[in-house]
Amino acid sequence: MTTLLSANVNKVALLRNSRHLGIPSVTRAAQLCLEAGAHGITVHPRPDARHIRAGDVRELHALLRRDWPRAEFNIEGNPFHNLMDFVRELRPHQCTFVPDSEGQFTSDHGWDLRADARRVQPLIEEARALGVRVSLFMDADPEAMPLAKAVGADRIELYTEPYAAAWGTPRQAQELERFAAAARAAQAAGLGVNAGHDLSRANLPDFLRAVPGVQEVSIGHALVADALELGYAATVRAYLQAMEPGTR
Repeated sequence: MTTLLSANVNKVALLRNSRHLGIPSVTRAAQLCLEAGAHGITVHPRPDARHIRAGDVRELHALLRRDWPRAEFNIEGNPFHNLMDFVRELRPHQCTFVPDSEGQFTSDHGWDLRADARRVQPLIEEARALGVRVSLFMDADPEAMPLAKAVGADRIELYTEPYAAAWGTPRQAQELERFAAAARAAQAAGLGVNAGHDLSRANLPDFLRAVPGVQEVSIGHALVADALELGYAATVRAYLQAMEPGTR
């Protein structure tokens, strides 16, 4: 099975927003990543627009529709904040529901569907009725996967920061088994499996070797950090090589 790479360009926008010059260009970054072989683009527009802005989301949507119709556009965010506005307007290929607060520094936990299912289910149904695939950002808890299926999700995105923090330590094998169990439980429930958060060139091969059936990884912080040294094209090629079965 081929795992697809979605390049998250949030950090490009964060750097651009530090000045008023319009550089670096978010759309140019996306174009260079796609030219190098990335399979899609991810953005996570937050209500305070501290990195990706509404205009960026629309420009990226137009770029992909015009020049990269086979590339996937994934918009992440909290459906109770601003995410659904973009889903209704643009109808991206995929939306990823993330339970972060408005001022949260970065996403740091998955959905608690025992508490949130009743609220989130109608929005999942709405997005799917618009033709948008819905992925739920989830912790690696096998018992939660049937709940994600029950509320109507198409996929889950495993929140991988705990694995990334354990990589290279004695806890790595234990974390990998936990994530593998969660992926197997998701697939048994009829869900597709995505993954993301703090994945990198270094830790990605071990993750994909141990966790079965990962359909897509979205990578932003490490990818953009690598691009500062290597350039976008070389960085994307390096990630694609790290994802090849032989590398794993």
